[in-house]
Amino acid sequence: MTRNEDRKTPVAGLLLAAGGGRRLGGRPKALLEHRGRPLVEQAVDVLRTAGCSRVHVVLGAAAGAVRERADLTGCVLVDNPDWEQGMGSSLRAGLGSLAGTGASAALVLLVDQPGIGPEAVARVLAAQEDEMSLVCAAYEGVRGHPVLLGAGHWAGAAAAATGDRGARAYLKAHEDTITLVECGDVARPHDIDTEDDLVHLE
Repeated sequence: MTRNEDRKTPVAGLLLAAGGGRRLGGRPKALLEHRGRPLVEQAVDVLRTAGCSRVHVVLGAAAGAVRERADLTGCVLVDNPDWEQGMGSSLRAGLGSLAGTGASAALVLLVDQPGIGPEAVARVLAAQEDEMSLVCAAYEGVRGHPVLLGAGHWAGAAAAATGDRGARAYLKAHEDTITLVECGDVARPHDIDTEDDLVHLE
């Protein structure tokens, strides 16, 4: 049993999977295939394997196709009608969907980072102490994903989430309170943003 499964108020996995892949010719990132499966399916498995029994998935671009083609059984699917406004709108929608669930924190993972597996997620989860925790994976000391937002930070992070910045501005404002967990030995934090990045899916 992982530490997260043993908590009375477990951490929820929050997967941001609404991107439309504008620089990828309009291919929704959630449906890009890696090792024969859509990225959104793989990311859900990563969160569950690491110990997140509750997983909320924020959908946007081609949400109907994602629901049809990806196996998201057991997930809470959150539609973000404003997904074209950027990642900030997805973070707001996702955090809003967690209200009333009793989760002590949200473990935020991006669908377009297939190099981040359950080992990195589990390390970040293990560093949580309470509902005011802020924990980020680090790669050679540089802050990255996944990010754990204690429930006490949800309102502030949502209010600060604009455009494609997600929680970046909020984290910067609270830099002194962030726990960094080095994950460079178990994960690769590359994003799938452009055609050149598709090499990471091979």
